[in-house]
Amino acid sequence: QVQLVESGGGLVQAGGSLRLSCAASGRTFSRNGMGWFRQAPGKEREIVAQINWSGSLRQYVDSVKGRFTISRDNAKNTVYLQMNSLKPEDTAVYYCATEGMITGHWPPRYEYWGQGTQVTVSS
Repeated sequence: QVQLVESGGGLVQAGGSLRLSCAASGRTFSRNGMGWFRQAPGKEREIVAQINWSGSLRQYVDSVKGRFTISRDNAKNTVYLQMNSLKPEDTAVYYCATEGMITGHWPPRYEYWGQGTQVTVSS
């Protein structure tokens, strides 16, 4: 059974940093595209960043470019989101996601989702 578990969220002051991790289990994910999404209260879920299986392709929503970095460690089945210069508008529940059995699309076609981790940025 595929499972994605996010960690690393919390409360931070504006200008601070957090590093989110997403550990995948259930099978190997070394060929899967993976992504981070977020959903703020009263807003739709949006893609924040995504990365292909090798890390050679990365894509960010405009609002986080230059501040967030997505990376992955295929040996650990883990994807990371380094978030710097955090702003109050980054406050949201952050979810990681990955492809299903058919992989290699760009952008990835997400089928599996984690439960999310709360990120709160105070002003």
